Amino acid sequence: MIRTRQVVSRGRQFIPNIVSTQLPHPRPANKPSLLGGPAMLCLLIMMVHIAISGGRIAVSLTALELGRSTFEVGILIAVFALLPALLSVKAGQLLDKIGPWKPMRASVMTVVFGTILPLLWQDLIALITSAICIGIGHMTFQIAIQRQLGLGTTEERLRNFSWLSLSLATSGLIGPLVTGISIDHLGHRYVFGLLALSPILCLFGLYKMRAYLLASHVKSLQAKEKSSVFDLLAIAPLRKVFAANMLLSGAWDTHMFVVPIFGVGIGLSATTIGVILASFAAATIIVRLALPLIQRYLHPWHLIHLAMVIAGLNFLVYPLFSEVWLLMTMSFILGLALGSTQPGILALLQQHAPPGRAGEAFGVRMALINTVQVSLPLTFGALGAIMGITPLFWMTAAGLGAGRWFTRSAGAEPALSNVELPPKN
Repeated sequence: MIRTRQVVSRGRQFIPNIVSTQLPHPRPANKPSLLGGPAMLCLLIMMVHIAISGGRIAVSLTALELGRSTFEVGILIAVFALLPALLSVKAGQLLDKIGPWKPMRASVMTVVFGTILPLLWQDLIALITSAICIGIGHMTFQIAIQRQLGLGTTEERLRNFSWLSLSLATSGLIGPLVTGISIDHLGHRYVFGLLALSPILCLFGLYKMRAYLLASHVKSLQAKEKSSVFDLLAIAPLRKVFAANMLLSGAWDTHMFVVPIFGVGIGLSATTIGVILASFAAATIIVRLALPLIQRYLHPWHLIHLAMVIAGLNFLVYPLFSEVWLLMTMSFILGLALGSTQPGILALLQQHAPPGRAGEAFGVRMALINTVQVSLPLTFGALGAIMGITPLFWMTAAGLGAGRWFTRSAGAEPALSNVELPPKN
């Protein structure tokens, strides 16, 4: 009996030591206030995201103004996501290795260069270079922001990622709106000068956070070891998070891709199609405002599974309607479902990532999202030409149903699964 108590006592002393030495991101001692930390980071990513959300429209419309073909415009839009899909994992690994400060500074400078270049040089080469710089810069900065917001407790992560999702939804609305108005009143050249203002302001804000960003990086012993992306994919909880993220992101992109084509097919005007899509965007903002309250009652996986079911049923019946008010309602419900999942997915990635590799996990997620953004329009465009638009809705519904089945047991896995308890004597 005495020996058993000694073993238990040793075990209790052993477990905290492991956890304390293997936590992926120790919280810095000089952590700033709430407004100086997570809130400021969300404001900074908004400034960079305005550049890419508005830049996509500005680049494509400027290319058309220069007389370029729709094929060349398609290439320009693909460039925004193509290179980030190839480089995001490396960016995440770099962040884990050297910390956030230098990559964040370099990424914002890259976005500034990408937005200013077409202001000085109106040519296809300049537009391609702009798309490359803005895409890569935004990708690296967003991974760094996600990694920083993952510091802290589970409750803090959910709160921080909810703020992040709301910030991106807001800047995603501001960027295109400002770009469209600016092109009409300032012209295709000077809109890039206006878009450059937000990342320039971000750069000044970033320097204000320099001390915190430098102090927040604590090198992990495991981060020095040679690792592979396949190590992350071998972790069952992460595989399920990646799968759910791909399907939900694909459903989001499918809606944006097929609804305009579907609307034209049933005789809707461009304005009406815009209103239908706007109802989706409005729903994402509304649900993200309500997320702090929703997350008190629903675990992240419960919310993800609920979103898969609602979105799947939505895609199943969406093409059966043609009345505008019904399509707006369906779009709004879909926005509520898909807009509710990002904070939970980011929190789960941070929770299940191996010590010292959270940035790499976010990089893998970004790579999968960008791959979907590049491949899905090409694949669905070819299939739509053969089968029509309606089967594309149903294929997406089937994918979401399969994803719900694949992740049915998710949520039961413990965090820090690599921590081993001492052997029993």
